[in-house]
Amino acid sequence: MKTILARSLILAGAMALPAALLAAEAPGQAGNGKPTATVNGVAIPALYADLLRQDRQAQGQPMNETTIRETLVNMEVLAQASVKKGLDKDPKVQATIDVNRKEILGRALLDDYARSHPVPEEALKAEYERLKAEAGTKEYHPRHILVATEAEAKDIIAKLNTKKAKFEDLAKKHSKDASKAQGGDLGWLAPSNVVPEFGDAMVKLNKGEHTKTPVQSPFGWHVIRLDDSRALQFPGFDQVRARIAAHLQQQQLRKYVSELRAAAKVE
Repeated sequence: MKTILARSLILAGAMALPAALLAAEAPGQAGNGKPTATVNGVAIPALYADLLRQDRQAQGQPMNETTIRETLVNMEVLAQASVKKGLDKDPKVQATIDVNRKEILGRALLDDYARSHPVPEEALKAEYERLKAEAGTKEYHPRHILVATEAEAKDIIAKLNTKKAKFEDLAKKHSKDASKAQGGDLGWLAPSNVVPEFGDAMVKLNKGEHTKTPVQSPFGWHVIRLDDSRALQFPGFDQVRARIAAHLQQQQLRKYVSELRAAAKVE
């Protein structure tokens, strides 16, 4: 399910801003009631407190009402002092404000598009079936030793063929993969979860057998042993529906951004 879990940014280089700033207002917090506070005659709208509250809740750092009020008062005091000193005229400050404004507007547009273009249920089920077919019907428990050269891999295979060396010990001594500490153990996985070169070699092995020739992949040269295999218990649709929806929605948003870029005159 690696493809489902993967999440990429929609706007390259975009500054991450709290999603709560664009969230719908909570019931009973319309933001148009009595100001949270007034500082030097400037009212701090109740909506600001709503946004700060939602932001902190989204981060798992809820704030009580007193802390929210004090935080907003401090923000207003500092902002007023900054403007009084003329720092709002500083080009870098203005640019930072403008970049943040554009990011917030862009995020609002993407959120609006996502709300108005939900992924159809039939598309979710079709993607689920595609992933299920891609995963296959079996999963495998391999070990491997990853080295930099074919010669190193051949030497390891020769040692294994003599049966005078244990695969796990050779992995701990020679492998440059993070799994070396576990004797090259990669745990249970489906062929679709690894690079094709590795997966193709792995599925051809019998239980307890190691590859007789080195396997080359973009990561280097592998010696692979299959410890076991079993029927794949693919998760049910309801278990992965939310992740599939998020993945497909990200695809929709990337397409939407690409269409906007294509229609824009960029010089």
